[in-house]
Amino acid sequence: MQTIQQEVTSYIDNLSEDRQNVINKLRAIIIDNLPAGFQEVYSYKMIGYVVPHSIYPNGYHCDTALPLPFINIASQKNFIAIYHMGIYSDKSLLEWFKAQYPKHCTTKLDMGKSCIRFKNMNKIPFELIGELASKVTVEQWIDLYEKATK
Repeated sequence: MQTIQQEVTSYIDNLSEDRQNVINKLRAIIIDNLPAGFQEVYSYKMIGYVVPHSIYPNGYHCDTALPLPFINIASQKNFIAIYHMGIYSDKSLLEWFKAQYPKHCTTKLDMGKSCIRFKNMNKIPFELIGELASKVTVEQWIDLYEKATK
């Protein structure tokens, strides 16, 4: 059985070199800024940052065998994606991000409910993504998640 680190490395190794560079940079900025307690995993065919069962034994309500997801990064067919459940669950965090984005990037913000899409890999506001990753602690995320699912 592969370890999580091997799965993450394998995912990155199977990308084109330009996408490897971007995913590695996103991964580093998220790891450097994410509050303590989150754990890197490989899930949903992408790199994820989750609240492990050791902290939140209930796991994810859709499949309790899975840890509680928070952020994922992925190389999709036509874009690089960051899935951030905090901006999906916390309107004030979403509004903060929308207000900050134009200060860091000249391209139009392209996002869905939790998905931030970057079609131009040279226009990713890495510093802003790092700041976004730092905004929610494990405890805050669990609280937001439980309020949203009850």
